[in-house]
Amino acid sequence: MKWPFSLASSRRMPGSPADPAEIPGQARDDEGRAGHDEGRGGPGAQRGSVIPANAGISSPAVLYQAAALVLAYPDEALLARLDVIEAALDGTPDAPLFAPVLSHLRSDSLRELQSFHVQEFDLSRRHAMHLSYWTDGDTRRRGNVLAEIKQVYRDSGLVVDTGGELPDYLPMVLEFVVLDPERGRSLLERFRASLELIRLELSADDLPHAGVLTALCNRLPGESPRNRAEVQARFGQTQPVELVGLELAGHGMGDPGIRRDDGRVS
Repeated sequence: MKWPFSLASSRRMPGSPADPAEIPGQARDDEGRAGHDEGRGGPGAQRGSVIPANAGISSPAVLYQAAALVLAYPDEALLARLDVIEAALDGTPDAPLFAPVLSHLRSDSLRELQSFHVQEFDLSRRHAMHLSYWTDGDTRRRGNVLAEIKQVYRDSGLVVDTGGELPDYLPMVLEFVVLDPERGRSLLERFRASLELIRLELSADDLPHAGVLTALCNRLPGESPRNRAEVQARFGQTQPVELVGLELAGHGMGDPGIRRDDGRVS
């Protein structure tokens, strides 16, 4: 049995439509070709997509779409789709890993859920969802890395409007993996260290989203590192200390946080 598995945006601009025939940043004409949609929601408008998902089959596309949705800033469209997400994952190895975050998203009002998300993912760099932050910190080279990610999006042939979001934002990358699995998976493998570090931090702080990162890391080659030291040993240096301050602040990279003795960021 198939579900129409609807994907909402990573962040929807106020007043923009939630068209289930489109994916955030991707506008398509009636024949399914990618193109730029100037008139619907304006620059930065975020929209959703629909693809079929088989119940009981742990399809990578289903996993990546579900993860993109539940890791993003919550909105009414997300809350309306929780049953669909749960049904699509039912019977798969990923279902129990998603159970805590689905329960969390059902546990409170939208306003409280949004406040929680801002506190944990926007104000605290310890759970930053921008992949290059974990590997390149707020350094000069990070700008080059972000440009390289944008070029990967362009090379896919899809018309991408990031809506002002940095291109390494994990929910956006996951949505790209669904549309271009080969290039998208290469991005996930390139930023494997980032995914593992986010997983470790979410787990250490007992956040309900931790299982989603575990599911994502389980899709990548090899076993996951057990701690930050193993991440460092396997993938090399993470979070360089060179800072560029105002040069990158204008790009929304924010405060890199206060580094603690154990290497974690507050």
